[in-house]
This record gives sequence, C-alpha cells and structure tokens, in this order.
Amino acid sequence: MSAFRRWLDRLTESDETRLASETEERAASVAGSVRLGEAPLRTKVTIAGVIRRITVLPMSGHESLEALVSDGTGEAILVFMGRRGIGGFSLGTKVVVEGVLGEQRGGGPPKMINPRLEFSA
Repeated sequence: MSAFRRWLDRLTESDETRLASETEERAASVAGSVRLGEAPLRTKVTIAGVIRRITVLPMSGHESLEALVSDGTGEAILVFMGRRGIGGFSLGTKVVVEGVLGEQRGGGPPKMINPRLEFSA
C-alpha cells in the first residue's frame, strides 16, 4: 500500500475506528491479557482496556460503581460493590483488570464483579 493511500485512509477513518484500533493494539501488548472478544466466561482472566462509561448506582446501603471497559474487540462491565468512586478512575483511563467474567441476565456485555484493578500507562 502506498504512503499516499495510507495517509488518505487515515484521514477518512472515523475517530471511533481509530480509537478501537489503538485500544486493541495497546491491549495486545499487555502480557498475559486476553481479548474480550475471545474471553471465556466463568474463568479468571486478565483484560487490558479503556474506560468508556462510568455509572454510579447510589442506592442506600447497596451503592456500586459500574464502568464499561473496551479493548477494541469487545466490552465488559466492571462492578465495584460498595464504592461511589475510585481515585484516578475516569473516562479514557487505561486499566488492566483481573477477575471472573459472568453473563448478565437478559443479555448484554459480560460483567466482572470486584475485579483487581491496576492503572496502566
């Protein structure tokens, strides 16, 4: 592919497509991690991705923080029980999480409850 063609493709691709490919490349570089598109359920896995959405569920006595993480091949919801916030945790934050993925009732992306969280560069 010529340099001009690569430049033209890069110029015309959407921001979302570019973000997904950059996220996928970064996730692939994290040793020991699996892609969300291939991640097995009910097995301990390590996932590298980017936070795309954060939701706080402030029910009295049952608060939780939910975050949608994407690695370019798929998405998963991280649930932190008993938390309303985590320092340094915001949209676009690059994370590596370890835990067990499970199915949601009624469909949707898999969930990981109280995963081990690590911020990455």
